[in-house]
Amino acid sequence: MNSVIDLHLLQMIAAYIFVFILMIIVKLKGIPRETEILISSVRMTIQLILTGYILVYLFKNPSPLYTLLVLIAMEVFSIYNIIKRSKSKLSPKLKQIIALSMIGGTVSCLFYFLLVVIRISPWYDPQYFIPIAGMLIGNSMTGISLGVSRLVDGMHTQKNLVEGALMLGATPKTAAKHIVNNAFDSAILPTINSMVGMGIVFLPGMMTGQILSGISPITAIEYQIAIMLGILGSVALTVIFFVQLGYKTFFNDQNQLIIGD
Repeated sequence: MNSVIDLHLLQMIAAYIFVFILMIIVKLKGIPRETEILISSVRMTIQLILTGYILVYLFKNPSPLYTLLVLIAMEVFSIYNIIKRSKSKLSPKLKQIIALSMIGGTVSCLFYFLLVVIRISPWYDPQYFIPIAGMLIGNSMTGISLGVSRLVDGMHTQKNLVEGALMLGATPKTAAKHIVNNAFDSAILPTINSMVGMGIVFLPGMMTGQILSGISPITAIEYQIAIMLGILGSVALTVIFFVQLGYKTFFNDQNQLIIGD
């Protein structure tokens, strides 16, 4: 394999000049998004620089405490982000279900893939633990966000159908089955579509990064396959937990729908 090409300051400046040219084009075309492009580019740069220094410290000082703190921070941020991004008002019970589903689904998949599939030792090795946790939690966060939106919207827009089914003797599970299935489909489809196009339409970011860093493409592909299966499992498990527990928060103990108009 060829040695890795180090990016120097002038090369990084050239990358930002490319973004600057893009902003000029957007401005000339009358598309009012140059501010968003600038802010997102600056924010991304600051976040990645800080993350880089934190990761360097964590890699040089591996500790189960530091690794668990990073995992907790990831989980807290993802749960906060899911709730914050929801356009609908969420009940306290539904928020608890979101937190429970995220933690239960992602942590179980994370430890399975770290300890059974990749077999890292020690279990808290930050070089493997942190990036894989980030990928599983990040993708699960996106999946649950979609599932929350579709479940809440479905329960409100199809309120009459659910109530009609309940009056005919259906259980809450049966009455909400169509909405629950739609919520699961919406949450899992982006991951499935990504897997279908992978290797043909695009090369995934993790695999591209490994190849650029000089790792054999075969090794990069092996890791990518394992990670994608982990992501699929994590997204599916978290969303299953959420939809199967979440729909129950819309019913009371007498099996009555308790959402307003």
